[in-house]
Amino acid sequence: MNKEDICYMSAYEMAEKIKTQELSSVEITEVIIERIEEINPKLNAYCTLTFDLAREMAKNADNSVKSSEGGIINGIPISIKDLSLTKGIRTTFGSKIYENFIPNEDSVYVTRLKDAGCVILGKTNTPEFGFKGVTDNAIFGETYNPWNLNKTCGGSSGGAAAAVASGISPLAQGSDGGGSIRIPACLNGIYGIKPTFGRVPVYPKEYIFAHTLEAVGPLTRYVKDAALMLDVMKGPFEGYRYSLPSDKISYFERTDEKPEKLKIAYSLNMGYAKVIDSEVEKAILSALEKFTKYGWEPEHVKMRLRKPELPFYTIWTSEIAFSLKPKLKEWRDKIDPALLKMVEGGLGYDGMAIITSMKARKAVYEGFYKVFKDYDILITPTTAIPAFDIGISFPTKINEKNVSPTAWQAFSFPVNLIGNPAASIPCGWSSGGLPIGMQIIGKRFDDLTVLQVSKAFEEISPWQDKKPKFD
Repeated sequence: MNKEDICYMSAYEMAEKIKTQELSSVEITEVIIERIEEINPKLNAYCTLTFDLAREMAKNADNSVKSSEGGIINGIPISIKDLSLTKGIRTTFGSKIYENFIPNEDSVYVTRLKDAGCVILGKTNTPEFGFKGVTDNAIFGETYNPWNLNKTCGGSSGGAAAAVASGISPLAQGSDGGGSIRIPACLNGIYGIKPTFGRVPVYPKEYIFAHTLEAVGPLTRYVKDAALMLDVMKGPFEGYRYSLPSDKISYFERTDEKPEKLKIAYSLNMGYAKVIDSEVEKAILSALEKFTKYGWEPEHVKMRLRKPELPFYTIWTSEIAFSLKPKLKEWRDKIDPALLKMVEGGLGYDGMAIITSMKARKAVYEGFYKVFKDYDILITPTTAIPAFDIGISFPTKINEKNVSPTAWQAFSFPVNLIGNPAASIPCGWSSGGLPIGMQIIGKRFDDLTVLQVSKAFEEISPWQDKKPKFD
């Protein structure tokens, strides 16, 4: 087995080889560290590296095997997004405000990952406080798309997705407040799932900037790896009031199952999106046809979402403004100008605007509810276009038509308003060799079916043989 094969091996296969010591965690970790040292300077996926810690954790993982201990991801290398607290490891949130911040505690899901035996390679890059859909900041600069270094990797979990796609992070933790797992998963040609809101507890709350929108989840190259990681991170936590009770399911053990009599709906516009790239539309329609192998017949549905960007923007900016207002007096000139504009906009809303946005959010939920009364799964594009050029936050045109700043991500943020589980899975490639992603949305609390449908699609349309080249 060559070194590249090890770097691109599925995490669940790694776990088995570590368990039998056919490969040790130390061996796997050293191979991946070597690849990080070669590729990360070109990619800038990792912003903080923790190789000494990783080597120590790998040794502990191998010792756990010898003593018949260790969790279900024992010895598997992982990256943590720089929006997550990591005890004793620099955590900047991509902001000059926290440039030298070293937490004295972990986010609760980081603790769970560590308790399960993972090996932390480092922190991955993010835009400041995860506020936009591309990845750059004033501390670490821009992260590039591994398929084309002149294109964006998306965001805000852009560093995480680029690392997974490049074979320098078998598992990656991400977070998603408006598409920040699914967008980079799509643009980097990997799998990512935003679980049901509250499925993975997000705590401590002092460092949450999208209080009612954000979910934490995995980015991986294999669907079963995401299931494995979710099994570790999910579960109730009393300190987080949105925390869901245990669903008493092992996603990993049940992901291979094929649901019977599954009803799949699809929409290419969610009832409001103005335009999508023609190659994206073609890839989605082709992908839908493949589901017929299982006897699943996707049906087109007419949705009726009315301007979901308005409640989303009001809630998003208000929650970020609430969190950053105490920092403005000292740090205003160090905050990303686009983020500062967003904060100032959020501070301008009165109580009536907030209540109006909550009512509009309810209407968005009801729009999806009407679909899920009759269907188990809703399929849409993940993004309206493949990856666009670096150096901009959003494209101004799609198919030569002028579009709004949110048009390219029109399919992701409405799902954050409703809290349902949703995944992005690769379903095709553009003529320019860039990945195209399909979004798989499930009923609220039904994360398992999203994973099962994702795994079924992976079996009939695998993508893992494609690997980016770094010449």
